[in-house]
Amino acid sequence: MKIILRAWKMDDLSSLQKYANNLNIAKYMTDQFPHPYTREAGRTFIEFANKENHSRMWAIEYKGEAIGGIGLHTTRDVLRKNAEIGYWIGEDFWGQGLMSEAIGETIKWGFNHLDVNRIYARVFGNNMRSAALLEKCGFQKEVHVKDGIFKNNEFLDELLFAIRKSNPLISF
Repeated sequence: MKIILRAWKMDDLSSLQKYANNLNIAKYMTDQFPHPYTREAGRTFIEFANKENHSRMWAIEYKGEAIGGIGLHTTRDVLRKNAEIGYWIGEDFWGQGLMSEAIGETIKWGFNHLDVNRIYARVFGNNMRSAALLEKCGFQKEVHVKDGIFKNNEFLDELLFAIRKSNPLISF
C-alpha cells in the first residue's frame, strides 16, 4: 500500500492549501470546494472533517504528506442503505494509481463498517478521468442526467456511478 487514509490534522493545513488551490481540481468539485483555496478555507474544512459525525472524511497521505482527500457520506430515509463517495487528489499525483488505491480502501471500509449496500459517486459529465477511474475501481455507470449540474455559469451533465456490496470485484 502506497497511501495511508487517516484523519485530517491542523498540521496538514499547508499541504491541503497547496494541493487544493488548483483550478483543475476545483472545476470538478461542488461549490463548497472554494477557489482560490485559502488557509482559512482549509482550517474550516479540517475542523469540520473532524467534528462531522455522519460522514467519514480522510486525508490521503503519501510519503508523509496529505495530498488529497476522500470521504463517505451516509444518506438518510429511503436512501439509508447508500453512501456517497467523494474524492480529490493533487494534480501532481494524477495517473499514479494512488486514487484508485484510496477508492478501493474506502469502499472496503464502507462495506465493512457502515450498514450500506451501495456506494455511489456523482461525476461532472466533462470529467472523463474521474469516470474512467470509477470504472477501473468496479463502479458501473447507472445514470446520465442531461444538464443536471450548474457550475461556473454553465450547465453540465451529471453521471452517477455505483458499486454494490455484492460486486465480485470487491474482496473483504
